[in-house]
Amino acid sequence: MMYEQQQQQQVRSKRQMERRRMNRIDQVEDYNENNSSDKQQLEVVDLSGMSLDTLPNPPLNLAIISKLDLSNNNLQSIPESLTARLLNVVMLDVHSNQLKFLPNSIGCLSKLKVLNVSGNLLHSFPRTIENCRSLEELNANFNQLSQLPDTIGFELVNLKKLAVNSNKLVFLPSSTSHLTNLRVLDARLNCLHSLPDDLENLINLEVLNVSQNFQYLSTIPYSVGLLISLVELDVSYNKITALPESIGCLKKLQKLSVEGNPLISPPIDVVDRGVDAVKEYLCNKINGTQKTSPKKKSWFGKLTKCGTFNGGSLPADGGEGYIMPSYRPIDGMASPRYMGMFSPRRLFSPKSYFSR
Repeated sequence: MMYEQQQQQQVRSKRQMERRRMNRIDQVEDYNENNSSDKQQLEVVDLSGMSLDTLPNPPLNLAIISKLDLSNNNLQSIPESLTARLLNVVMLDVHSNQLKFLPNSIGCLSKLKVLNVSGNLLHSFPRTIENCRSLEELNANFNQLSQLPDTIGFELVNLKKLAVNSNKLVFLPSSTSHLTNLRVLDARLNCLHSLPDDLENLINLEVLNVSQNFQYLSTIPYSVGLLISLVELDVSYNKITALPESIGCLKKLQKLSVEGNPLISPPIDVVDRGVDAVKEYLCNKINGTQKTSPKKKSWFGKLTKCGTFNGGSLPADGGEGYIMPSYRPIDGMASPRYMGMFSPRRLFSPKSYFSR
């Protein structure tokens, strides 16, 4: 009886999903038929979570769509003809599908500001994505990206958020340092071996996360300490042994995560005291004022201090010590007369053996 009820529930769920899909498609068609004025815009077309394997092809003027949500389906590709006609789309969400590539016609989306392609099977981006010069947010988390377009930073000049975590990136292109409007860079859970050297150009960057690149990332460039707007820095779970001293200059830095690294500088006791202590330690290293452990004083120094090897008169307080009245040549000192004077018994005796 219980099994039959479960089957009936599954059938009802499938029917409801199918009715939902058809209703949405009908709404799109009705809107197209009843609103022929170019002044009116279709704000959102939502076809998410409908188990679509392919996209429907209604007689819709795609140019009136500003937001298109195709997320949480089973799409393996997006037709070139579809994206080529989305001339006014501002947001395109295709996350959680089975996409292995994006159409080259995505470069036609000159007004696109938000692109979410996370949770797919993408290995790379088409070079035409560089034509999306209005793009402000690119979310490509949880894919199989091994590289980003070399010139991405030269073209996507309005990009404010670049999220590429949980991929297979070995490096970030050097052009990344030209994304001067970038505020968030999330590249954790990759295979990064290094970061671009001239990151100081990212003058608006507030959040930098390159954590969990594990055995690959062993150094952080000095330029990280020149990111004048940086508020959060996460370099945890890498192979970093020393933080660049320039991090001590990050006045706006409020959150620093460095756990999971074999850090030597700063030492763990400094890290445990928090971000301000780390900044102070690194800043002192830059200024050359970092305190080091005091050296042990030798017995010779102690003897000198108490006057044992000082030439001249006896101490003012009346204490006794060895006084060398004048220089004597080594030949004379080596004679039998003077050999006995270096005996420890005589050396530390309060008597004077060198009076004239």
